[in-house]
Amino acid sequence: MKRSKILIPASAIALMLAIGGACKKSFLDETIITAKTTQDYVTTVGLDGLATGMYQSLRFHFNYEWAYATTNYGVDEFTVGGDPTMQMWNSYDANLNSSTGDVRTVWDNMYGAINSANILIQNVPLHYTGANKNTRMGEGYFMRAFNYFKLVNQYGGVPLKLIPSESVEFEFSRNSVQEVYDQILSDMKQAYDLLPATPAQRGRITKWAAAHYLAKIYLFRASEANNSWNSSTKAADLDNVIKYGTDVISNSGHKLATNFSDLWNYTGPNGANETNAEIILSAQFSDNVATQGRYGNQLHLHYPSVYQNLAGMVRDIPGGREFQRLRSTDYAVDVYDRVNDSRFWKSFKTRYLCNNPGGAPKWVAPYGPAGTVRFTGGQESILYIVNNAGDTRYTSDNINYRAPHMFVRYFSGEAENMLGTHGNYAASRYVGLSKFADGSRADVASQFGRRDGILARLADTYLMVAEAYGRKGQYTDALPFINAVRDRAAYKDGEDRSAYVDGGIAYKTNTAANTAVYVSYSDKNTYYESNNIATATTVNTLSAMHINSVNDILGSTREFYDRLSAGSDADRFLNFILNERSRELMGELLRWEDLTRTKTLVARCTAFNSAAKPSATKDYLRPIPQSFLDVIKTNGQPLSATEKQSYQNPGW
Repeated sequence: MKRSKILIPASAIALMLAIGGACKKSFLDETIITAKTTQDYVTTVGLDGLATGMYQSLRFHFNYEWAYATTNYGVDEFTVGGDPTMQMWNSYDANLNSSTGDVRTVWDNMYGAINSANILIQNVPLHYTGANKNTRMGEGYFMRAFNYFKLVNQYGGVPLKLIPSESVEFEFSRNSVQEVYDQILSDMKQAYDLLPATPAQRGRITKWAAAHYLAKIYLFRASEANNSWNSSTKAADLDNVIKYGTDVISNSGHKLATNFSDLWNYTGPNGANETNAEIILSAQFSDNVATQGRYGNQLHLHYPSVYQNLAGMVRDIPGGREFQRLRSTDYAVDVYDRVNDSRFWKSFKTRYLCNNPGGAPKWVAPYGPAGTVRFTGGQESILYIVNNAGDTRYTSDNINYRAPHMFVRYFSGEAENMLGTHGNYAASRYVGLSKFADGSRADVASQFGRRDGILARLADTYLMVAEAYGRKGQYTDALPFINAVRDRAAYKDGEDRSAYVDGGIAYKTNTAANTAVYVSYSDKNTYYESNNIATATTVNTLSAMHINSVNDILGSTREFYDRLSAGSDADRFLNFILNERSRELMGELLRWEDLTRTKTLVARCTAFNSAAKPSATKDYLRPIPQSFLDVIKTNGQPLSATEKQSYQNPGW
C-alpha cells in the first residue's frame, strides 16, 4: 500500500508531522494526517480527516521564528531588538542565503500543505458521498491557492504541482510568476464558488475568506512587482479587487470591531475576542496541552522589550516572556498621529507596575530621600515616554527624580533622527508592540501561546479596496474605505485616552497566574505624559482623523513624502496607503510582502531602518532552497552548477 509523499525535499514530511499535532479546538482532532495511507483517502471519513489536517497547517504562520523573520524583519516598521538570533533577515547580509534554515522551512511546509490539498481535490469527486462534498472541495482549492500565494510572494515563480505525489519525485520545472498567479486565481475562484457563506463549525473557511484573498491576489498581481508582464490584466485586476472586497464588506456579515482594542483584548482561549466579527480567518489555537504540538502560537514572545531585569521587576505571565527580537523603529512610532489616533496607544505597551517589591530600587541622593524605596508593589515601575524631538521636559539626569524607571524617546536638545539613537531607548528598551500578548500561558517560561492567530480581518479588506481605487486614479472613491478604518481609530466622546488593555489581561482567568499578589500588568498608558497634555479630555478626535478631501492625502506634510521622493499624485497616494496599512496592521505579518509587491522595500528601509540593507537586484525575492536544488534532477541527472544557478532567483 502506497504512502502519501510530498514534494522534495522529504524533510517536509517531518515538519508536517510536527505541525500535525499542534493544537486542538472544536473540529480539529489529534490525527496525524500525513501518516495515513492512500487507502484512508477513499472514504468520506478519511477525507474529512484530511481536510481537518489542512487547517493545522495554518498554525505554521504563527509557530516559530520564521513567522516574523520572513514577514516583519527587514522592513520600515521593525528592526533587530536586543536578541539578534535572526538578524540576517533584517540586515540582508551574507548569512541570509539559499542554505539558511527557514528559507527551506517555509518552502517545505507550503508544499506539504499543497500535497494534502491535491489529495483532497483529486479524491473528493471520486470517493466523497456526504453533504459536505462542495465544502471539502472548496477547502482543498482554498488551501492550495493560499499556499501557492505564499510561495509566489516569497520565491517568485515556483514549480506547480497539481496532483498528489505518491512516491518521491525528482524532476520539477519552474513555472513563471504569471503561470503561478493564473493557477492561484483559478483555485481561489473555485473556493469562492464552493465554500459556504456560513461555516458549519467555528474556524472553518468560508466563501468570504476566499473573497478576501481573491481581492488580495488580484491586488498583488496588479502591483509593481509584476509590471514586466501584468499590463494586460492590471485594469481588470483592480476592478476585481473592488468587486470581491466590497462583496466581503457589504454581504458577509463581517463588521469592523467597534473599538480597535477589541481585537487585542484577549481574555482567554475561545473567548469573545476570538470570535470578533472583524476576523475573517484565523489559525485556531487552544489550551489543550495534549495537542499543542511542538510550538503553539509564539508571536507573543518576539515583540516585547525587556522588563524583567529592572529593579523591582520580575518576569510574569501577564507581562510576557520577552524575546525582544523586533524593536519598533522611529517610523513605527512617528507614522501615527499620537494625539488623535488611538491605534498607537492600543497597539504598544508603555506602562508597567512593580511586581517584585522586595527588589524595588531605593532613592539615591540628591534625587530623593536616600535609602527609601522609590516604589512598591502595585505602583507604576516603568514608564515609556513616547515624545517628539523638541520636547524640553526630560534630560538624562532629571529623569532620576522620577520614581519609576523612565525611558524617554527624546531628551531636551536632541534633534529628530529616524535612523540613529536618541533618548535612552536601546536595543532591548523600546516601546513594544503588544497585539499578541498572551496571559493565558501555562507558566511564566512557557512559549506555547494559546490565542488564535489572525490571518485575515476586515480592515485589511477596506484598505485593499481603497488602494485599488487609488491605483485607478479614483481617489475620491477611495475615501469612504479609508475613513471606515480611520473613523474607527478616532477617540470617541467620553473615551478615556489613558486606558489600556492587551492580551496579558487573560491572566485574570488563568489559574496559573491569577493568585499572584502583584503583577506587571497595567491598565493605563502614558498618553498624557508622552504628549505633554496637562488636562485630561474625553472629546472625540473624529474631525482630526477623518479625511475630508483628496487634498488631505496628496497635500499632507506628515506622510514622509519628502523622505521617500513621492512627488506624483500616484506615488503620494501609494505611500499614504502603505502608511495607513502600518497604522492599522502594524506587526501583523504582512509588511515585507506589501513592500516587495509595491517595490518600495529598498526606499523605505533606506529611509527608516538603518540596519536593513536590501539589494534592489535580489532581495525582492527569497532564494530557492539549496536543499531542493541539490536533489532535483533533469532527465534523470542531478542539476549541474550552471543549471542550479539558472534555476535560482537572480542574485542568489
